[in-house]
Amino acid sequence: MKRIIAVLAAAVLAAGAAGCGGGAGGGRGNRLSIATGGTTGVYYVYGGGLAKQLSDGIADTQATASVTSASVENIKLLATGKADIGFSQSDTAADAVNGTGTFTAKQPVKAIARIYDNYAHVVVAPGVKADKVADLKGKRVSLGPPNSGTQVVARRMLEAVGLAPDTDVSKQQLSINESVQAVKDGTIDAFFWVGGLPTAGVVDLASSRPDMRMLDTSDALAGMRAKYGEEYVGLDIDLSVYKLKGAIKTVGVANVLLVPDSMSEQLAYDITRVLFERKAQLAAVHPEANKLDPKLGQQVAPVQLHPGAARYYKEKA
Repeated sequence: MKRIIAVLAAAVLAAGAAGCGGGAGGGRGNRLSIATGGTTGVYYVYGGGLAKQLSDGIADTQATASVTSASVENIKLLATGKADIGFSQSDTAADAVNGTGTFTAKQPVKAIARIYDNYAHVVVAPGVKADKVADLKGKRVSLGPPNSGTQVVARRMLEAVGLAPDTDVSKQQLSINESVQAVKDGTIDAFFWVGGLPTAGVVDLASSRPDMRMLDTSDALAGMRAKYGEEYVGLDIDLSVYKLKGAIKTVGVANVLLVPDSMSEQLAYDITRVLFERKAQLAAVHPEANKLDPKLGQQVAPVQLHPGAARYYKEKA
C-alpha cells in the first residue's frame, strides 16, 4: 500500500506541472491527461502507473493521471478535448457510442483495449440488517457519485430487484472515499461501488470495520441482462482479498481504455504498445494489470477499436 501511495503522489505532483492534453502527435512532444476515478479506487491507482509507463515509454511524452468521478465524466472529458485517455466501464462506453442512457448524442470515442473486469460491491455497514439487494429498501444508500459508472450499475441493479432508485432508498451520491467515511461515521447504511479487486477504500473499511458485510448481488443479474444485454456477467469475489471470510457472487462488467477518435494513429499505437509491453511494471502498481492480454484486449464491442490499436493487435496476431 505504501508503494501505491508513493506512485500516486508522484503522479499527482506531475499532473500539476503538466496540465491537460494534446495527444495529437505520434509520440513527439505529447502531454497526455489520463482521466481515472476517485483516489482510493482502482482506476486512479492503475492510471497513475500507466502515466509513468507512458512517460517513460513514448519519446518526449509527459502523461499524468487526474481524479474524476469515473466513467461518465471520463467520456465527457474525452469528447470535449479535456482528456486524452479515459477509463470506463463497458456498459457506460456502450451508452456513449450509441447515444443512450446518460448521453443524448453519440460520443466521439474509440477504444484502445479491454483491460480487466469490475466487480459490483454492495457494502453494508455493521449492524444493518440486509441479506440481498432488495433488503436495501428504506435504507440510507449511496449509489456512487454523479457521472460515475458505479451509479449507472447501482440504479440498474436496484431496478432489477424491483426498487425505484430515487424513492425506495434514501439516496446519496458519494464517492468511494466519502462512502467509506460515511460508513465509519454511521451516516449511511450501505453503499455501491463497482471496481477491481482489491479496491483500496474497501480494504481500509474492512480493516477498521471487520464486521462490515458485502451482499451477494446475483439476484439482480438476470434482470440486468434481460434489459441491457450481455455487458453484465456473473463473477465471484473471494472475500479474503479484503481479509474477510467467505465468498459472494456478484455482477461484473468489463473495463475499457478509451481515447478521442481524433487521436493520431501513431499515438494510439504507441499507447497500446506501452500498455502491453509494460504489463509487469503496471502489475507491480496494481494486480488487476496481470489480466492484460492482447486477445482479450480486442474485445471492446460495441465500441470500435482505434485504428492505431487495431494495427498493434494485427502485428501481434
